[in-house]
Amino acid sequence: MEEVDPAFIQPHEHQPKLGIIEAEGIPFIDLSPLLGSDTDVPDHLVAEIGDACKTWGFFQVINHGVPSHVRERIESASREFFALSKEEKRKASRNETNLFGYSDFEITKSVRDWKEIFDCTIQNPTVIYASDEPDDKELKELTNQWPQEICEEYAAEMQKLTHKLLELIALSLGLEKDRFHGLFKDETSFMRLNYYPPCPAPQLALGLGRHKDAGAMTILAQDDVGGLEVKRKSDGEWIFVKPMQDAYIVNVGDLIQVWSNDKYQSVEHRVTVNSQKERFSIPFFINPSHYVWVEPLQELIDQQNPPKYKGYSWGKFYATRKLSNFRKLTSENIQVHHFKL
Repeated sequence: MEEVDPAFIQPHEHQPKLGIIEAEGIPFIDLSPLLGSDTDVPDHLVAEIGDACKTWGFFQVINHGVPSHVRERIESASREFFALSKEEKRKASRNETNLFGYSDFEITKSVRDWKEIFDCTIQNPTVIYASDEPDDKELKELTNQWPQEICEEYAAEMQKLTHKLLELIALSLGLEKDRFHGLFKDETSFMRLNYYPPCPAPQLALGLGRHKDAGAMTILAQDDVGGLEVKRKSDGEWIFVKPMQDAYIVNVGDLIQVWSNDKYQSVEHRVTVNSQKERFSIPFFINPSHYVWVEPLQELIDQQNPPKYKGYSWGKFYATRKLSNFRKLTSENIQVHHFKL
């Protein structure tokens, strides 16, 4: 890692404030009832998921069924990759042609995100629109630049967990258990390896600025260093999510917000850094097929609860967001609130 003079770091746009609350507020949900052969889902588990999604937009799951050795393998591979020289890592850099691969933080007049990343697609290849032009129907395939075996092993376990969680969320909304399944037949999901190096002036930077996730749901594995903070819906305070061994942190994204017609809402979160320790995390971003049309589900709207969003193409939305990484935008990137009625 290249050393940076602390004097060169300017305050981040969303500079962390002192007095962050460390609380046990983020709910823990035990998924062990789903590990047996019985296919019936306990009512209390559905209620817990629904309450967590409505109150927090975040929860942590334990006894989730993901084997420890699978998670350890991908975490070990992540550490090995980021320990390589910059020259080696940049051989697998992502670009406008291949949107998956390596990217390091940029230091200009201010620090944007103090981290390095490596993106891997889940469905290899992944089919997306070639451009974000509304009338352009041309498709292209994206492939990985990394040892596929390790990605596939971890992705397979994440997909099993995703399947369970989407069913629980559907039931909590009063929908059929398999309501969301067809939307992910040709998913555009991807996983990201995050590396947050020690920062010489952590009070002036963030590993990742405040944001909401644009997809359906995110499942995060974080190490024991911690850094994730969630904005509590009730009062706007930033809550530090204390790491718990083997747990996964789950948050609903903008798509769940639209599909549920605002019953469940995505929540702002951010990542802090520190001067002493490096941090690793692995978010798994769950996204539907490129051809999915996103709008409030018909089962959840009526005269008393009319749709709050106009429909939009996930594929075009996704292409716009991805391609914006390589453009110098002069305006805000596309957000779900742009489709609010």
